[in-house]
This record gives sequence, structure tokens and C-alpha cells, in this order.
Amino acid sequence: MRTLAAFNWIQLAGYTASFLVFVTFYMRTMIPLRVVGIASNVAFMTYGFGGRLYPVLILHAILLPLNCVRLFQMTAMIRRVRDAAQGDQSMEWLIPFMRRRTWKSGEVLFSKDDVAGELYLTLSGSIRLVDVGVSIGPGSVLGEIGVFAPSGRRMDTAICEMEAELGVIDNDRVLQLYYQNPKFGLYLIKLVIQRLLDNYTKLRDSPLPVRSVSESGRSGSAAPTK
Repeated sequence: MRTLAAFNWIQLAGYTASFLVFVTFYMRTMIPLRVVGIASNVAFMTYGFGGRLYPVLILHAILLPLNCVRLFQMTAMIRRVRDAAQGDQSMEWLIPFMRRRTWKSGEVLFSKDDVAGELYLTLSGSIRLVDVGVSIGPGSVLGEIGVFAPSGRRMDTAICEMEAELGVIDNDRVLQLYYQNPKFGLYLIKLVIQRLLDNYTKLRDSPLPVRSVSESGRSGSAAPTK
């Protein structure tokens, strides 16, 4: 009787573990996926121990701390995203999730109409946006418009005025952050709108040659006949 009860208990653990794996395929976001993954690791370890299936036990004993670490990282990241979305427009909290790259003075970071595949955070140096005539210094975000542009292409050409170190994050990672916390998407949209407003203000206030209507008419008149 005791053997039968133990057998039923082991079977229950196995079926529970299998069901939890099945559930993971319906998870839409990473946090619930990690939580269910941890539960399935525990169930599989129980099943492996009770059934003396040591390869299963060892595998999920390895996966359990990995899932716990990933869960902690994701919750910490979402907390930073939430804090950033509610705070000022600094994105320095993104640095741990970025790759650091260095560009030399005069080097082109990207050109107008290039495919926008990355978002940048200026860590040092200075970047010049050629068309709008704006310089981007440390702490500034660069390339955020391309993330949301329907064409997915750069709106300007960026050239390093001096050697610059930038944090780089792929658009796919940016979109993942957005799906994890829509407030981050709202935060990026605010950045895009602010950048467009700043560019508009600079262009509006810059001294441009004004041509009178009479000059325009003269320039558009027909050429003299021979």
C-alpha cells in the first residue's frame, strides 16, 4: 500500500511538471513565464528524486537557480523602467543593458535614410546631427525617433565631433522593454516628441534668408528670348 501511495505521489509530481511546461507556451510576458518555469523546475526535481531519474533531477537543479536569477533580473529591470518613466528624462539606468562602443572623431555614426536598428546613449564626447545643426552631449539619447518611425530609417546624419563612447541597445531589446512595461514606451514617445519640438524650435529661431514676393516673382519669370 505504501509503495502504491509513493508511486501515485511520484506520478502526480510528473504530471504536474508536464502541465506546467505546457502552461509556459501560453505565457505572453517574461515574468509569469519565469515563475511558472521555476514551479516546473521544482516539480521535475521532485519527480526525478522520487522516481530516481537522476538526469532529470540534475537538469532541473541547474535550471532552477538560472530561472531564479533571470526572474530577479527582470523584476529589477522593470522596477528601474517604472522609476525612470516616473522620473526625469534620463536614461542612464539603461547602461547595464547596453553594449559600450567607441567612435573616433569625424566618424559617421549613421547616415540619413539608414535602417535604424539601434538606440544610443551618449556616455562621453559629442555627436553632431548634420541636418538640424544640433550637438548631442553626454547623457543624451540618440536614434530614438528611428525606433518608432514608420519607415524604420534614420531622419538625419550623425557625425562624431570628437571621440565618443556610446551605449548601444538593439531595437528588439527596446521593444522587449516596452512590452514588459508600457510606461517605458510612453517614456520613449515623450523623448521623441521632445526631440522633435527641440528641433522645430531651433529651426524656427535660426536666422534664415527671407525672400520677398517680388524677388520670388522675378526669379520665377520667363527667361529672355534670344
